[in-house]
Amino acid sequence: MDDKLAQELYSESLLLSNLQLGHSSTTHGFNEADDGSLWGGSDEELDKTSDLDREWQRRHDQFHTIGYRDGLIAGKEASAQEGFNIGFKQSVPIGYNWGITRGVTSALACLPDDSRERLIETQEKRDKFWELYGCVNSLSASNALEMFHDDILTKKATEAKVKASGSEEQSSNPASLGRYTSELQSLILGSPEIQVQFFHQDVSN
Repeated sequence: MDDKLAQELYSESLLLSNLQLGHSSTTHGFNEADDGSLWGGSDEELDKTSDLDREWQRRHDQFHTIGYRDGLIAGKEASAQEGFNIGFKQSVPIGYNWGITRGVTSALACLPDDSRERLIETQEKRDKFWELYGCVNSLSASNALEMFHDDILTKKATEAKVKASGSEEQSSNPASLGRYTSELQSLILGSPEIQVQFFHQDVSN
């Protein structure tokens, strides 16, 4: 009698425990699927989801790399174009006038003495032309580029100093390319027979 009662009580307790456990699993989303899978999905579905996640991550990394590369290329092109525009604006007038200075002095140096005397009235001016020719002809293309670079740096330093102090300051660079052109211009002013067209700007800067 006592054993039978104990078995009935044990069976009821076991049944109640199983019901509570099943309710708890349902509450926390741990239902078993029809095929016995704990997560409610088959292994194929899990593999498919993982493949989609990996594909999405791969596409994300791919387009991120493409976008970064395209942006970098566009930035470099914009910077290069801006630098080219600035350099072109700075170099063309100086280069043009420097070419004129070399050409005119070389042409005068190659003339016969009587032709040079008709173009340049005094011996003093002819000597100055010859001296200018010697200075200009002694400079190689590399030397001229270095001097041009120094001119740009000197001009920037002067502009920064003027901006900081608020006072005007005339830049003077004895090794400037513009100095040779300015010297030729001053010599030509006293020789009306020599006609030269310079670039229209202040070449001494």
